[in-house]
Amino acid sequence: MEAVHQLLTIAIWEIKRFSKTMTRDLLPVAIVLLVLLVAVSGFTAQKGIHLQDGMYRIGIDSPIYLDIIGSDPRYLAYSLPSDVQNIRALGLDLAIRTGSLLRTNSDKGAAAQKSFERDYQSYQDYLYRQQEDLFASYPVWVDSEYVVSELDFLATQSGQQISAPRRATDQPPVPEEPEIDIALPSGIAPSDMEDLRIQLEMEAARGTDQLGRYTDIIQQQEALGDIRIPSMLSPPLPFDTIIFIFVFIFPLYFSSQFFMMSIMNERTLRQGEALIASPVSPSIIILGKMLPYAGGMVLIVMAILCSVKADIAAILPLIPVILFFLSFALFIGMVSRSYKELSFISIFFSTIATSYLFFPSIFANVHIVSLLSPVTLVVHVIDGTGYTLTDYLYSTTLFYLTSIILFVVCVQNFHEEQLFTEKSLHETVALYLGALISTRYWYFSLILITVMTIPFVFMAQMMYLVLFFNLPMPFSLILIMVLAALTEELVKAAGFIGLITHRHPALSWRVVILSAFLIGFGFLLGEKLLLFATISQIADSIFGAALFLSVGLLWIPFLLHSGTVLITGITLKIWGRGALPLGVIVATIVHTVYNLYMLRGWVW
Repeated sequence: MEAVHQLLTIAIWEIKRFSKTMTRDLLPVAIVLLVLLVAVSGFTAQKGIHLQDGMYRIGIDSPIYLDIIGSDPRYLAYSLPSDVQNIRALGLDLAIRTGSLLRTNSDKGAAAQKSFERDYQSYQDYLYRQQEDLFASYPVWVDSEYVVSELDFLATQSGQQISAPRRATDQPPVPEEPEIDIALPSGIAPSDMEDLRIQLEMEAARGTDQLGRYTDIIQQQEALGDIRIPSMLSPPLPFDTIIFIFVFIFPLYFSSQFFMMSIMNERTLRQGEALIASPVSPSIIILGKMLPYAGGMVLIVMAILCSVKADIAAILPLIPVILFFLSFALFIGMVSRSYKELSFISIFFSTIATSYLFFPSIFANVHIVSLLSPVTLVVHVIDGTGYTLTDYLYSTTLFYLTSIILFVVCVQNFHEEQLFTEKSLHETVALYLGALISTRYWYFSLILITVMTIPFVFMAQMMYLVLFFNLPMPFSLILIMVLAALTEELVKAAGFIGLITHRHPALSWRVVILSAFLIGFGFLLGEKLLLFATISQIADSIFGAALFLSVGLLWIPFLLHSGTVLITGITLKIWGRGALPLGVIVATIVHTVYNLYMLRGWVW
């Protein structure tokens, strides 16, 4: 109970400290900016976006063409002289003369022509909708039915090349079956013709609304339900995922920045000395300072879900994302020497994190790779698909593990010597690794450090997989293979860096050889446990083989991991810490050559 009391006390202190940052001078400005933001958003939603108004100039020789372009604000229409020869001289992009369309030979003229073609198609659709018999205007109706995609990484590697199409002939195709009259589509009676016409008008109005395409995404409502005419069929675009990234992820990330700034202020303003000197454990201090921000982020998510009337279960996939952002905010706030360095590191992290969350989710309902991102589970909840416990573990395990590991590392280093150091980023990281080495049980520490790095390695490798798996084979395989090997060798060197920083035991040849085998064992142990637990769907494919080697013969990967990290250790022993890049590069080359040999049937 005392720990809970201390935790709540620090949380209350943090809330009071944060509230004092909103001074009397700043609060009115923030309120005015908020009011302006709401007003501008409302005005934009009502009036639309007019950035493209009047961007094209078109000349017409008859007012009847105004029916085609009259509702498009992008056009400025002018009366075209009958004897005009050069429309460019008149400053026009398009011209309609005696029923023919003319355009200038420029990129703007080509864009204007493309826009006019779309307007003309809309005008034709308008005329079709006015016909008494809609089935005569639209003889083809498509009843769309969505099925769950079963594409996975095995489908990528087992795909077959399609046969070449038949050669074109001069004779028209002949139907194989006799021609018969087609009855009206089932479920649509002639008496429903007017209702169908109204629905077509609604669908057409949505197509001309500049904001409707985006504001209706979350609601997932279609005017015609599952019935479509061919011109309304379009491939799915990842706009829903983009919306979810902006709606959910960005507010969460920016909220975590306040926690990062709080940690940074404790260091730069020396305000954290009193907390460190108090009889409170570092874990209680960190959790107490983090609690208000975590609670605020949860409330933000709940408010957004309630505003879009989504199932509250969508908050569960975002919990590990919140922990992920907060853990990295804590780490960045502890290792940055200045606000300039903090800004650089935080921007770099935000780019990587949002990319990891966004790129997989654009394949939602298309490919199994989408489940690497928790945002995909949010998409599934909102569109009614839902997710299973296996899907949840598959998407969130790496986020939970990396968050917990970062919190543990930061708690271990939350003391005066580390918080108030002025060392560079890589030197600070080396100090953090050295703090994890036990003087008495250093061999267990090496295994533990190596196992702790596995989730970060997997997260980086999953990012490579998402970015490059869709490239042509074998280029995607080779690229993923090289980057995965480089990441593994760089991370496996963390144990040696920790030993060098801790300076006990001394880096003798005996310690180098023993450490290499311990690091190789730790990497193999963590890799296989996490591999079998979370990403077996990838492991069964050729991409899994490129990333994680053979899972059947454990002694071969063990020798590989130990041998390559031994190369790095020997390099560090002979030339010192400055030779780390050389050792990692040589180890990566050996690792890649081994992978090429193991996958020789796919690569060469």
